[in-house]
Amino acid sequence: MSGVRHLFKIGEDSMHVGMGLNIQNVDNARTDLAVYTEELQLASLAEPLGFESIWAVEHHFTDYVLIPDPTFLLSYLAGKTSKVELGSMVIVLPWHDPVRVVEHVAMVDNLSDGRMVLGIGRGLGRVEFEGFGVPMSESRERFVEAGEMVVRALEDGFIEGKGKYYPRERRDIRPAPTRTFRDRTYAAAVSPESAVIMADLGVGLLYVPQKPWDHVAKDLTTYAARYREVHSDLPIAPIVSSYVFCDRNEDRATSLAREYVGTYYNSLIRHYEMADTLFTNLKGYEFYEKMSDTIRNGEEAATDFFLDLQVFGTPEQCYEKALKIHSLMNNDRFVGVFSFGKMPYDEALRNIHLFAREVMPELQTFDGTSELWRSTI
Repeated sequence: MSGVRHLFKIGEDSMHVGMGLNIQNVDNARTDLAVYTEELQLASLAEPLGFESIWAVEHHFTDYVLIPDPTFLLSYLAGKTSKVELGSMVIVLPWHDPVRVVEHVAMVDNLSDGRMVLGIGRGLGRVEFEGFGVPMSESRERFVEAGEMVVRALEDGFIEGKGKYYPRERRDIRPAPTRTFRDRTYAAAVSPESAVIMADLGVGLLYVPQKPWDHVAKDLTTYAARYREVHSDLPIAPIVSSYVFCDRNEDRATSLAREYVGTYYNSLIRHYEMADTLFTNLKGYEFYEKMSDTIRNGEEAATDFFLDLQVFGTPEQCYEKALKIHSLMNNDRFVGVFSFGKMPYDEALRNIHLFAREVMPELQTFDGTSELWRSTI
């Protein structure tokens, strides 16, 4: 099959499709309450429209994203839904006590009857690290130490720590997780070094597009080889998230995708200070300095590059782009973000409905026999 297909545990060829929540208030254009009211209305459509999961990110202190604790939001959604999985994309471990992370995750898992999917990461925003009093230079070490504690605790039912940052006496986790998290724990990885770290942890990979898909596919090969070496098993297939804009008119889809994705990307650059020299000689963030250098050399070109990684266009084009990503990544889960970058509520509503009606069913019933799929075999 495709180049990386044999590297992962593969179930059905059909794809799980989820909805990501990226609750922004760019430039503080409205009240946060107004933003939340509309975003929760959009989230309420996920299960009725046939999405199979809802995902919440974590960010603090700025207009970039207004979700300081994804488990709080997922707890709310657990009470509003009955079938969809509830995922964190991601919980940033260096900002938290790992004991509380495990307790919060186990709580959501019990409230939702086992529908929690855990995503973890190490963070990138200086404003957030400084807000929590955590040096960014320690983020990788903190993530590894906390990650090992969290992953182990969700399997063993108790948590303890003997490391440098999180020494903890053994304590039981109550309520206990409903079942194993081994096949439902993922971690965000952008740099090649992170892929190796996640393989050592024994977790799946979660990708938000930031670099060429063929470069990511190379990282997957390194990750899978390391995973097999450490765990004597194949890893679970990765998750891919994308900003989605779907419209029947190709010109309109392209024009508005450029507007909304561009607005979002500009907010990302500001939040992470990507156009500055923050990452120069910053321990653990060497890869991001290369990204910052690209942005400093031409922000408009960088925005166009970021846009081209996303799924946008007519329903047919959205399907083909999602399938192309699949042919490179062999992801068995696709998570679309449908509201971002000052997109009006009515536009986001139309976007979600059109994708759910005409693109999602094709992805969910995809059986590996399309012309695009066959071309990669």
